[in-house]
Amino acid sequence: MTAELETTVRGPQAYAFAHHVIDEMEKAGVWPTRLNFELWLHYLDDRESPLACEIDRLLAASDIISDEVSERLAAEFLPRGRLSEQIRDAGAVLDRELASVAHAIAKAHKTQADYGDTLADASNTIEAADAASPLKALVGGLSTATKRARRETAVLEKRLETSNKEIARLREHLEEVRREAMTDALTSLANRKAFDERLEQSCASGDAPLILAIIDIDHFKRFNDTWGHQTGDQVLRYVSTVLSRFSGGNRFAARFGGEEFAILFPGESAGTVLAALETIREEVASRALRRRSTNDDLGKVTLSAGFADYRPGEGPAALLERADAALYASKRGGRNRVTRAPALENAA
Repeated sequence: MTAELETTVRGPQAYAFAHHVIDEMEKAGVWPTRLNFELWLHYLDDRESPLACEIDRLLAASDIISDEVSERLAAEFLPRGRLSEQIRDAGAVLDRELASVAHAIAKAHKTQADYGDTLADASNTIEAADAASPLKALVGGLSTATKRARRETAVLEKRLETSNKEIARLREHLEEVRREAMTDALTSLANRKAFDERLEQSCASGDAPLILAIIDIDHFKRFNDTWGHQTGDQVLRYVSTVLSRFSGGNRFAARFGGEEFAILFPGESAGTVLAALETIREEVASRALRRRSTNDDLGKVTLSAGFADYRPGEGPAALLERADAALYASKRGGRNRVTRAPALENAA
């Protein structure tokens, strides 16, 4: 949410803006669900944003904004990663606190056990010395109390064990939620949020070599305009399947937005990356797709790609800009090709 939108929804204009949002949703024939309202808030706040462009495209094509479409838009464009991070961090805090409590109880249990053993030894010594000694009765009473405390501690440990298992189950669920929040719903690749985080981490670490590639489906609009958006989705899933096969190990593939994809290649040379991208391009183009519903021939799908080598000290935006420029060089050069951004002078 932009700072301007944040101010609007918390200021005097909030109700008027909310009415405007609802009116626009009604004009578009969109149900006023909570998710749709959030989407339309962002849509009307910035009409030049990627989300707004995608909604305008759907409306222009008279596509129905169904719940499934809304979920896809939210997964791709709404900034939900922060919530997932907070959930994950909360789980980590719970784990640490639970581990601390478990350690304290274990230590107390050991202390009690040692104390009980000491009392038992003392009781035996006194019994051997003088069976009628009052001290024997005192030590016996303390020994009984210690045994009772041991039983209570055992019950507490059992409850703690159960809590541990529940916390582990909860953390597993929270991690699953986080993975879903960082995954593109249509292609099952990482989404833009996950990609931005990984790119930020990679540039911050300063580790080289690192190469960023951006890949675009050639003439993708033609598939949507000719066959409809469901067929366009089929093409996106096909390309993502090929990318997944060639993105194992340390490579990180994501849907960058629309018909664009991105791959990070850490620790690989430019020659290796070029060979991998050419293999991906040839693999995608080698198969003639058919429309699932009618079996119509969709023709060949081709890709254009551009990649750039990370320069020490370079920020994510600069690296993205250079990779994007290389992609458009491929487009201008006739498409269905791979272009490398100019490397540093005197670089190997």
